Amino acid sequence: MQQMKPNSDHDSFIAAIAREGTTVRYPKGQVLFSQGDQADAVFAIQRGKVKLTVVSKQNKEAVVAVLTAGDLVGEGCLVGQQPIRTATASAMTDSSIVRLAKPAMMRLLRDDGAFSRLVLSYVLTRNIRIEADLVDQLFNSSEKRLARILLLLANFGKEGQQELVIDISQETLAGLVGTTRSRVSFFMNRFRKLGYIHYNGGLEVHSSLLNVVLHD
Repeated sequence: MQQMKPNSDHDSFIAAIAREGTTVRYPKGQVLFSQGDQADAVFAIQRGKVKLTVVSKQNKEAVVAVLTAGDLVGEGCLVGQQPIRTATASAMTDSSIVRLAKPAMMRLLRDDGAFSRLVLSYVLTRNIRIEADLVDQLFNSSEKRLARILLLLANFGKEGQQELVIDISQETLAGLVGTTRSRVSFFMNRFRKLGYIHYNGGLEVHSSLLNVVLHD
């Protein structure tokens, strides 16, 4: 859900992976990989959304991220200390995703300096996004966190990629926000009454929702 680079860089980033990898259509609900699987490939989202979930030893499941077009999934395999998957990745919508085996990805990083720089930029941007998520969890209200997540899911701020209508359950939103489904339902009804969101064959998010995030 992080902000990506301008379109030209984004297109080059995904195109380079697509040339070397295999494009697979994942229907909604299909699993890309499961927690505990061997970490042997990187995935690049061309279209759609992917949910990352983690199951604890107490068998409790948590949604840790929702990734969108232009994002990488499972890039942790490029680090030697992560031989197995630490999360489960599944398609939230019908998606088009490129699978690139780890050796091929490592070769691209070694041989293509421009591609390596794009990957570095992506990883750094991802780290900034994770830090922002942590600050959001520590200091902001559930209402602000929900508004921010909805804007991110609608690709607000991603140049040329804005997607106003999103498809996501309130249960998943509750997991991302770190609150209950009933609280999410309460805030969603408030946003709807204020005209920040609209239901029309899906959830339509308006940029005016930014008022909730910016309001002290």
